[in-house]
Amino acid sequence: MPAQILTHTRIGLLDVVPDATHPVRLRARNLEAAEQLHAHSHPWGQVTYAAEGVLRVSVGNSTWIVPPLRAIWIPPLVEHEIATMEKSQLRALYVHSDSVPFQGRQCIVLEVSTLLRELIAALSQVNEDSQRESLISQLILNELAEAKTQAIRIALPTEKRLHAICQALIETPDSNTTLADWAQQVGASERTLARLFERDLGMTFGQWRQQTGACRADDRARHAAVAGCGRIGLCQPVGVFRDVPQNLRAVAIDFLHAQEKLARHQLRDDNVE
Repeated sequence: MPAQILTHTRIGLLDVVPDATHPVRLRARNLEAAEQLHAHSHPWGQVTYAAEGVLRVSVGNSTWIVPPLRAIWIPPLVEHEIATMEKSQLRALYVHSDSVPFQGRQCIVLEVSTLLRELIAALSQVNEDSQRESLISQLILNELAEAKTQAIRIALPTEKRLHAICQALIETPDSNTTLADWAQQVGASERTLARLFERDLGMTFGQWRQQTGACRADDRARHAAVAGCGRIGLCQPVGVFRDVPQNLRAVAIDFLHAQEKLARHQLRDDNVE
């Protein structure tokens, strides 16, 4: 039975919980822009991924902008908050604590490969307790463990006024508001805010803006590149599966071939039109 797609942000639901028999479970939500899953934690790990749209994931004094080409690994028991920056299809993988692909308490930015993207889509359609579910889950765990990681994060200050300024700029990255403008809004001098930025973040206000902008630009470029490849039927070569266990390789190749076939059909249909 396909996964139920929620359209709300209520947390604490226990209908989808990983266990030793089902080490990977999927929670699907289709949300509008500017919706928020408030800070919470759970005993299982989570891969936060958006099939469409852009998410903002916050943990402690760090935040990440998450487009469809990336995901965030959140270890078990780590409190996190998720917000949609635009209309999004949130697909969260819950991973049982005995099967976590990464050690430690640090969140990790992952590159979402073509294979992983298709596996997540397949898991949302699979019948529970089937052999197919078990194989897909094993392959997801293997692909996560091999995923490329990115040291990309946007640092958030602890000082209350700076935190509010940074959150506002993340939500409206094209804002032209200067530090002097912000000083008037928060009731502090420009010099005070500049000093607080360097104390809390070790960089100037301008450097922080550049870092945030670079993260967004990099994600947009990667997203556009993959979208363009999909339009002309290109995908990763089958050789990408050389490190996948032999008993799972056929399943992986089937998924990729199905994606390539779909892309070609879409291109043909576009040409007919």
